[in-house]
Amino acid sequence: MNSTPEESTATFGAEEQAVQRSMNAVRSVVRALRINTRAIESKMGMSLAQLFVLQQLAERSANSLNELAERTATHQSSVSVVVRRLVESGYVSRTTSALDRRRLEIEVTPKGRQLLVGAPVTVQTELVNALRSMSEHQQATLADLLEQWLHNASIDIATPPMLGEEEHQGAHR
Repeated sequence: MNSTPEESTATFGAEEQAVQRSMNAVRSVVRALRINTRAIESKMGMSLAQLFVLQQLAERSANSLNELAERTATHQSSVSVVVRRLVESGYVSRTTSALDRRRLEIEVTPKGRQLLVGAPVTVQTELVNALRSMSEHQQATLADLLEQWLHNASIDIATPPMLGEEEHQGAHR
């Protein structure tokens, strides 16, 4: 199939425009995360991921790390690290359920609730809410395309840490 020089230029221009739009979107997310992270660390004295989890728990306690991982749209091992830090700081309690000794109850402590007074909304909250406002088909399409993009760029997506949380020791691209 032969195309005219004008068609080739138009196709190339549209492709480059799509690449630019995609990269601008990624840069915008990274910038928003960086700004939100600095503001939260400065104002709250904790990581962006910790505040996000704390706010999620303030809305509703969790009966397990798996439930909390689902609510925060992350992996159980990633949310576990964040919860451990929140427990160590006294902002969250993690106790064995009185009804089922195999289950945990994870909830915000009074110290944690006090910290949340006047806390800013996290970028994660905004991003998750925006994704959940999309149709199921749009969510799946976006996820498929992002995963394919990262796969093509040789970026490992197995179990990344939560947004705004330090990378685990030894983990890398």
